[in-house]
Amino acid sequence: MYIPALFKETDHAKITEFLKSNAFGLLITQHDGKPLATHLPLEYLEKDGKAYLQGHLAKRNVQWESFDQQNEVLAVFNGPHSYVSASWYSIEEVSTWNYVAVHIYGKLRTMDQEELMPMLEGLMAKYEADVDAPIDMSKLSKKTLNQVYGIVGFEIEITDVQAKYKMSQNRSEKDYENIIDQLEDDRGTQSAETARMMRKFKPDLDGNA
Repeated sequence: MYIPALFKETDHAKITEFLKSNAFGLLITQHDGKPLATHLPLEYLEKDGKAYLQGHLAKRNVQWESFDQQNEVLAVFNGPHSYVSASWYSIEEVSTWNYVAVHIYGKLRTMDQEELMPMLEGLMAKYEADVDAPIDMSKLSKKTLNQVYGIVGFEIEITDVQAKYKMSQNRSEKDYENIIDQLEDDRGTQSAETARMMRKFKPDLDGNA
């Protein structure tokens, strides 16, 4: 991913927080000589001093059939994004787009059945936590749980992380604040989230034109 120095993010805690909050990603591999991608939840975790992503997909999805042939895989995560009009600047410029994107490279291995169930239990516990009547996986019937045999679990050992936070860091203090105000006035959810991200991670803008 092309990342100008001003937009490159290397703060481990910030990137980790982003991955945990934006865990629905895009897994990209090679299959029969062409790129193949699947949208799916990918959970970030750390163990034994290393970082990983864990996920699963349907056995009917042919992507998993070539997992053992991959030298390296790519997982892409997107955060809030929004159009930024040049009319919000104090000087003449071109319009642009603000966004957050993280690319994860790594080595993939397929999980065995004993690893799969704890991973699924953890996934359900995370996302059922805010549900009014959460599902308890341990109380599901055997018939329902048998659906686990129709999926394939996998784990990616992370080897490289590329994070881009393009949030108007190249603008002046005045322009930066005006962009936030304009995005907050927009009725769109993405615009509001982009403004929130800009406020949360506001850079030192002294000296920017």
